[in-house]
Amino acid sequence: MVLRRGSVSAFALLAATGIALNSVPARAETVLNVGIGTQDTTTNTATVGVVIRQLKLIEKHLPKTGKYADMKINLDWQNFTSGPPVTNGMMAGKLQFGAMGDYPLVVNGYTFKNNPESQSELISVAAYNLHGSGNGIMVNKETDNFSFDDLKGKVVSVPFGSAAHGMVLKALQDKGYPQTFFRLVNQSPEVGSTNLQEKKIDAHADFVPFAELLPFRGFARKVFDGVETSLPTWHGVVVRTDFAKQYPEIVDAYLQAVLDAQAWVKADPKRAAEQIAAWTGTDKEVVYIFLGPGGIMTIDPTIKPQLVDAAKEDVKVLQKLDRVKEFDVSTWVNDKPIRKAFAARGLDYDKQVASTANYEVSGEDSFCEKPISNPRKAGEIWVKGGDIQPYSSAACTLGAVNDLKAKGKEINVAYVFDTARGIKLFAKEAFYTVGGKGEIAPFLLKRDAEAAAEKSGGKVMPYDEAIKAAVTGG
Repeated sequence: MVLRRGSVSAFALLAATGIALNSVPARAETVLNVGIGTQDTTTNTATVGVVIRQLKLIEKHLPKTGKYADMKINLDWQNFTSGPPVTNGMMAGKLQFGAMGDYPLVVNGYTFKNNPESQSELISVAAYNLHGSGNGIMVNKETDNFSFDDLKGKVVSVPFGSAAHGMVLKALQDKGYPQTFFRLVNQSPEVGSTNLQEKKIDAHADFVPFAELLPFRGFARKVFDGVETSLPTWHGVVVRTDFAKQYPEIVDAYLQAVLDAQAWVKADPKRAAEQIAAWTGTDKEVVYIFLGPGGIMTIDPTIKPQLVDAAKEDVKVLQKLDRVKEFDVSTWVNDKPIRKAFAARGLDYDKQVASTANYEVSGEDSFCEKPISNPRKAGEIWVKGGDIQPYSSAACTLGAVNDLKAKGKEINVAYVFDTARGIKLFAKEAFYTVGGKGEIAPFLLKRDAEAAAEKSGGKVMPYDEAIKAAVTGG
């Protein structure tokens, strides 16, 4: 046997150190940290954040072959209360993905515009409302403030840089009011909510779910809804382009997880609302009004032209305030990854992107004994300790509330739909037009109810009075 020079010493060294030849690892494992910035309490982002994290949905799709064979992928989930800190984390390279609302998304893309290391790109939508509902301005219900104009000269807080901040700025511009119309101060959702309850501020503007959550908890009244800006509101996902180019398989795994999460919510919305409530602290009834059937938000990952156009309008709002310069939204949008995710499942992306349909309330009305034929005229009652029951109309829903109470049953909440726009409402927070024959029409905005009453000869009533008129349903 002939040994090459150096062979003996090599074997001797291994023997001397007690290392067996067959114990030498073939290759060291590398670790890839993937930072994902989410907003757990922002219900719009549930299917691109908290649901994916809690159900470990990305892990099911992570690549394991090729360059990933000896790679450990560490998912570093980081939770924030608004969008701007997510952008900061992405700029610092600590986050590769970020979920946030429309105005913060635009600012994210603009902020990355001149970054030499990477750009950002929009790769998915989480949920949207084409009418703009979701953001809102609230006052303490014990005050005498009932409208936007009542806030002149007063202190209004909002998380700066958020979707709600953008809504406030657009509302001021739409009304032709100066930025000094009221004193706008920066407060997080948690701080603003507490200060509103304690009457330390006059009003608080916020994004999903707070404009519904605070009235639901009993101490606030909504005086302005984002629907009044006539501009869609939505949340989505951005990714650093340097990461996306190097690891497209991980981007695909994330988007596959988004599709899984959305299917999970729709498969059992009551279960989903209860689980998301447990994970985030948001009341289940509030989660349901956003993400349940016919919810305020339509869960859909496709990047629709209407939302891209809305982002272009957001840019104009921010330009008027000199907060951004030139920014081309169209080149920032990249729908190729989500198209690929759809194709992998045999789904038709073009058909979905063209649709604005939500999944809807369905079933049989047990009170008025008829099927649900028009979901956006229907209603629902969440029976305490029981199921969520559907009803065919607002009148039947309110009649069923009376019936259930007469039978000694408690309800968590009742839902109806806005007659003008089809937006889901808490029955207690709606304004009602009640006709002489018992017709009941709910509205989000008091002015819409007043206009309908003037046209029909009906009367505008709050919930407590409308429910008395709903005896037999209809």
